[in-house]
Amino acid sequence: MASRSCANFLHLASGDLLDIPQTPRALPRVMTVPGIISDLDSFSSNDGDSDVTSSGCRERKIIVANMLPLHAKRDAENSKWRFSLDEDSLLLQLKDGFSPETEVIYVGSLKVDIDASEQEEVAQKLLEDFNCVPTFLPHDLQKKFYLGFCKQQLWPIFHYMLPLCPDHGHRFDRFLWQAYVSANKIFADKVMGVINTDDDCVWVHDYHLMVLPTFLRKCFHRIKLGFFLHSPFPSSEIYRTLPVRDEILRGLLNCDLIGFHTFDYARHFLSCCSRMLGLDYESKRGHIGLDYFGRTVFIKILPVGVHMGRLESVLSLPSTANKVKEIQKQFEGKELILGIDDMDIFKGISLKLLAVEQLLQQHPDLQGKIVLVQIVNPARGFGKDVQEAKKETYLTAKKINEVYGSPNYQPVILIDRPVPRYEKSAYYALAECCIVNAVRDGMNLVPYKYIVCRQGTRCMDEALAVKSDSPRTSMLVVSEFIGCSPSLSGAIRVNPWDIDAVAEALNTAITMPESEKQLRHEKHYRYVSTHDVAYWAHSFAQDLDRACQDHYSKRCWGIGLGLGFRVLSLSPSFRRLSIDHIVSAYKRTNRRAIFLDYDGTVVPEASIIKIPSPEVISILKTLSDDPKNTVFIVSGRGRTSLSDWLAPCETLGIAAEHGYFIRWSKDSEWETSPVGADLEWKNIVEPVMSLYREATDGSSIETKESALVWHHQDADPDFGSCQAKELLDHLENVLANEPAVVKRGQHIVEVKPQGVSKGLVAEKVLFRMVNGGKPPDFVMCVGDDKSDEDMFQSILTSVSNPSLPVAPEIFACTVGRKPSKAKYYLDDVADVLKLLQGLATSTISKPWCLPEMQVSFESSD
Repeated sequence: MASRSCANFLHLASGDLLDIPQTPRALPRVMTVPGIISDLDSFSSNDGDSDVTSSGCRERKIIVANMLPLHAKRDAENSKWRFSLDEDSLLLQLKDGFSPETEVIYVGSLKVDIDASEQEEVAQKLLEDFNCVPTFLPHDLQKKFYLGFCKQQLWPIFHYMLPLCPDHGHRFDRFLWQAYVSANKIFADKVMGVINTDDDCVWVHDYHLMVLPTFLRKCFHRIKLGFFLHSPFPSSEIYRTLPVRDEILRGLLNCDLIGFHTFDYARHFLSCCSRMLGLDYESKRGHIGLDYFGRTVFIKILPVGVHMGRLESVLSLPSTANKVKEIQKQFEGKELILGIDDMDIFKGISLKLLAVEQLLQQHPDLQGKIVLVQIVNPARGFGKDVQEAKKETYLTAKKINEVYGSPNYQPVILIDRPVPRYEKSAYYALAECCIVNAVRDGMNLVPYKYIVCRQGTRCMDEALAVKSDSPRTSMLVVSEFIGCSPSLSGAIRVNPWDIDAVAEALNTAITMPESEKQLRHEKHYRYVSTHDVAYWAHSFAQDLDRACQDHYSKRCWGIGLGLGFRVLSLSPSFRRLSIDHIVSAYKRTNRRAIFLDYDGTVVPEASIIKIPSPEVISILKTLSDDPKNTVFIVSGRGRTSLSDWLAPCETLGIAAEHGYFIRWSKDSEWETSPVGADLEWKNIVEPVMSLYREATDGSSIETKESALVWHHQDADPDFGSCQAKELLDHLENVLANEPAVVKRGQHIVEVKPQGVSKGLVAEKVLFRMVNGGKPPDFVMCVGDDKSDEDMFQSILTSVSNPSLPVAPEIFACTVGRKPSKAKYYLDDVADVLKLLQGLATSTISKPWCLPEMQVSFESSD
C-alpha cells in the first residue's frame, strides 16, 4: 500500500499551495519551465532502457545537490545576470577525484531568484558555460522545501533535537513534507532531462534530496546511483519519531551506494533499517551491504577531505601574508587559541567560552597570556534559537572580559562579521591551538584547514620569518561529537558539556612540550594531505562502480506504490510460475514427486493458527491419494504436531524436523535418520542457550526431539542480532568435536544433527522412486525460507543423475519474489493454494490402493 503521507501528495499542485505546470511527457535535454511536478506514477517502469540519446562514450558524472557551485549577481550596467564558479564549493573541488576525461554535470538551485521570463536564457547559458542545470524552484515552494521541511524538520532531528514543545522546535507539518517531495521531484525531472542511463553515474548529496533516488529508480531501474549524507544520522530512538521515516529510508535504499562520514552515522542508519524495515546487513569482502529485494545496497564510511591546492594558494596570497604580520603584531607575546564556527545552537560556542573562563580561573598564571579569537560565521537561519545563542555568546564574552581583562588585554575577542578566506587562513597559521567544541556536527573541516595552514607554504614562511625546514606544530581540542573526530587520533578529544574537562584540555594543549606537538602535527598532516577531497571523491566513485557491476546480469521488476517503490532484482531466468503451464505438465506425466514446505507455504507464516484449513487438507488429500503422486510435507516442525494436523491425509508423506523423522504414509512407521542418532550434544547446548535466553529479554528456547532452537524475534532487534552472532560463535566452539551443526536463520539460532537437511529428504525420496523402478518424470518443490534452498539444490543435482532414463520436468518454486536457487516464484500462500488446487482439480479421481513402489520398499528393507 502507498503511504498515507505520499500517496496523494500531488493534490497540492491543484490547490493554493503551489501553482506549477505539469511535466511534459517527453523531457527535453534542458528543462526550461519554471518548475515541474508530474504524477508520481506517471512514468512507465522499464528495465533501464532510456529514450535519451547517448552523448557518446565519454564518462559522465551527474552531481545533484541543493545548490549549484556558482556565484550569481546582476551586472549594474545592463542588468544581465553574471555567473562565476564558487572555487570554495566542495561540489566543484570533488572533480579532482575524477579522470580529466570525465564530464561533470551539476543539477541544483541557484542562490538567487531568477524571474520566469529570464529562466530559459539563464538555463541555456549555465549549461553551455558551466555544465550546470538549474532547477528554478518557485519561490513559495523553495521556502517551504528548504527553510520549512529541511531546516525546521530534518536538520533538528538529524542533530538530535526533538520538538517536545512549541517553544523548542517545529512540529511535523504535512504541507512542508509535500513541498519537500515536490521539490525532490523537480530535481529528478531535471536529472532525467540530461541523463544517459547506460553510462552516466548520478551522485546525490545531503539530506535535502533523500527521496529523489526513488523518482530516479522508478524510471530507470538500472541507473548508477550514489548518495552521500553530509550531516549526522541520528540514532533510531530519535529518527523513529519522524512520521515519514519509512519513506525516507526507502528513498535512500533505492541507491546503490550510501556514504557517511563516520561509522556511528552508518551504524545508526543500519539500525533504523533493521528496526523499521526488518533488514539485516553483513560485511561482504570488507564492504557493508544491505540485501534489499535482491539488490545489494552498499554502505561507505569515509570522511570528506579538504582541497589542498585551494588552501595552499590562499596561504600564498600577498593579502594573507600582510594579514599574518598584522595579527602577529597585534597579539605579540600571547598564545593564540582559535575558534571558527557558524552561529547556531549546535556549535557549542557558549560552552567553549565557559571553558576559557574556567581555564583563566583555575590557572591565574595564564591571565594576560592567552587570547581566544572566536570567529563567528554568519548564521544560516534566523530563528529564535539562533538569536538566543548569539545573545548568550555576547553576554558570556563580555563577562569574561570584564573579570579577567584589562585596558590592554581582552581574553576573548569575538569577530562577528563576514571574514574573508585569506584572513581566516592567517589566523589558522598563527594559532597555537584550535578548538572545535560543537555538541553535534556532521563533519566540520575547521581542524583539517588548521592543520594545513600550520604546515604553511614558502610564502607563509617568509611572512613569519621562519626557515622552510623548521619543525611545524599544531594542537587540536575537538569535540567527540563531530564527524572529523575519529580521523584525528592525535587531537585531544573532549565532551563539550564537561566544562572542567575542556578547560583542562586547553591547558594541556598550551603547555604540551614542543616535541610532542610536532609529532601530533606530523601525524595529522600526513592523514589530511593524503585523504583530501580528491581522494574522497575518487574512492566514492570507485565503490559506486563496484556496487553497480552486476546491474545488467539480473532481471528487474518495479514494485510498490508512491514513495514505497523499489526494484526487485533477480536472476534473468527467474519468473512467476504459471498455473496453466504446470497443470499442462502435470497432466502429461505419470510419476510425480511433490515436496511442500509447511509454514509460509501452505500455512501463512504470520498466522497465529498453525492448524491447516479444511481447504488445505482437502487439496493435500486429493493430491496424495493419486497413485501417480508421491507427496511429502517437509517441515522443521515436530512429528507429533504434523501427524495430528495432517491425520486426514492418510497417504501423505511427512518429513519432520527437517528430515530427522520421515513417515511415508499414516500407516507406516516413523524412520529416524541414522546419521543423527547420537544426541548427547544437546546436554552441552541447552545450558549455553539458557544463558543467552536469560541475558536476552524476549528470547526463548524451542526444544525439539532432534534439535534445539534459540528464538529472538521478540527481543530488541539490535541486541537480539548481536546476541545471535555471539551465540553462534560460542556454540561452534563448544561443539567443534560433536556430530552437530549450528545454523543461523531468520531470528533463530538452531543446532541440529550433522547430515540432516531438507535436501537429504528430497534425495532419499527420489532415490527410492528410482530404485523402485518408478523414476519421476515430474518433480515439484515449493518452499519459502533458507532451509528450502537445500531442497531446490538437491532436486537440481539429483535429476541430473545419469541413471535417470529421461530427465523429469522440474518446478522448483520459492514463495515471494527474492533471490533463490529456484527458477520460479509465487507471491504468497494464497498463490500456492491456487496452484495446488489447480493440480488437484486435474487429478483423476480413483480409489486409492497401496502403490507397488511402497510394497517394493518394504520388501527390500
